[in-house]
Amino acid sequence: FYAYFGALGLDITLEDASSHGRLDMAVRFNGQIYLFEFKVVELTPEGRALQQIKDRGYADKYRAEGLPIHLIGVEFSREQRTVVGFGVESQF
Repeated sequence: FYAYFGALGLDITLEDASSHGRLDMAVRFNGQIYLFEFKVVELTPEGRALQQIKDRGYADKYRAEGLPIHLIGVEFSREQRTVVGFGVESQF
């Protein structure tokens, strides 16, 4: 994901620190903010990536910008090495 967005020339911030932890990736594009958290799971998606974004309030530091914020949790299978879970929640 990092390399793909970087190759597109998008405005990305990796390991964006806050007082609650570190968000894996923030992307600013077309007047919107996309917040990504990535997790590795054994076999089945558990929804932990998206839940971590919400529980730790990673979106809080971006609210003052007044732009739509999209929370995106991506889960990869340790065994299959593919995306097995994907959750999105938008905040306006």
